[in-house]
Amino acid sequence: MLDGRPGPWLPAGWEVVPQCGGGLDRRLAAAFAAADPGLPALLVGMDTPQLTPALLAPALGPEAWRDRDAWYGPAADGGFWALGLARPDAAAARRLLEGVPMSVPDTGAELLRRLGGEGLRTGLLPQLADVDTAAEAEEVAALAPGTRFAAGWRGLCGAQAADGPAAGPAAAAGRPAVPAGPAGPGSG
Repeated sequence: MLDGRPGPWLPAGWEVVPQCGGGLDRRLAAAFAAADPGLPALLVGMDTPQLTPALLAPALGPEAWRDRDAWYGPAADGGFWALGLARPDAAAARRLLEGVPMSVPDTGAELLRRLGGEGLRTGLLPQLADVDTAAEAEEVAALAPGTRFAAGWRGLCGAQAADGPAAGPAAAAGRPAVPAGPAGPGSG
């Protein structure tokens, strides 16, 4: 699912489905509704650049769906970074996701409550920090120092240092001042 046009980074053979309008809850539900109902689907937030194949292995391995109907990856801020459904369908996706308040401290708790309410046997993935703020970007860059994200963060920090002292609370805490902006489409 993508809001916008794919760039040259898209590997050959991948189908891109445009995101629908509305809030993140509605866009996530629509993504599951667009998935093949005969195959498991796993949605992963784009704001977890420290993600590795090993972290996804429990939900992607050959036995992943044997005794699981869903997989859930909690975020440190109370949201979630991953949600998988063994048998995605539009009605179930709407029941699970529409109306869940997104980007608040109890987003994940509400989603887990709904997964349990549907009687879904849910496996847990490791908790990860997602990147919604400058402090979280610094933390995630330190956790995954060899990634393009970390290199970009170091470049941003270096560029700001070259421009002179940063202003605001981030500078007082020893971090570069970076506008937080609204949470992106992968922020649960």
